[in-house]
Amino acid sequence: MNKIFPLIDRISNSSLLARTVSCWEEAVKRGGWTKDELYKIPFTLLPADYKPGIVTHTNGVAEAAVAMAEVFKRIYGDRIEIDLDSLISGAILHDVGKVLEYTERNGKFHKSDSGKLVRHPVSGAALAAEMGLPAEVQHIIATHSYEGDKIQRTVESVLVHHADFANFEALGGKA
Repeated sequence: MNKIFPLIDRISNSSLLARTVSCWEEAVKRGGWTKDELYKIPFTLLPADYKPGIVTHTNGVAEAAVAMAEVFKRIYGDRIEIDLDSLISGAILHDVGKVLEYTERNGKFHKSDSGKLVRHPVSGAALAAEMGLPAEVQHIIATHSYEGDKIQRTVESVLVHHADFANFEALGGKA
């Protein structure tokens, strides 16, 4: 997973790093995919002008969230506390539930049976909890999409949320 998601190596907490990797590996296994197939899974089933794969999208979101955190640190100093390890883990895992939400039939991607019932923020957060990831990371996964609009987001979740929607909308995504 370190080659697929390069920012993962910036997680300094070795336990969090291992659990982040394990969460992706377990999701791939449960979804019936291979690591190589991750590159062809679209980041969205919604209309978009350009649909990069989930790997490209995840890396774009993670890089954007970390860049925003670095700007905040430089501009605001210690006035805004950001847990970079949680931010990176949560950004890399924000769409992990999509490999459970999607399936491929006849070369086309669709919602899986479970994906029709449980959206990826919920299935991803549940998997993260099962894999022993901390509540801070579960929160980022659960609140990164509109499901989190009724919840007070942490700073890390705000950054991932906005990085995700900036990527989606910049690529011509339409809800």
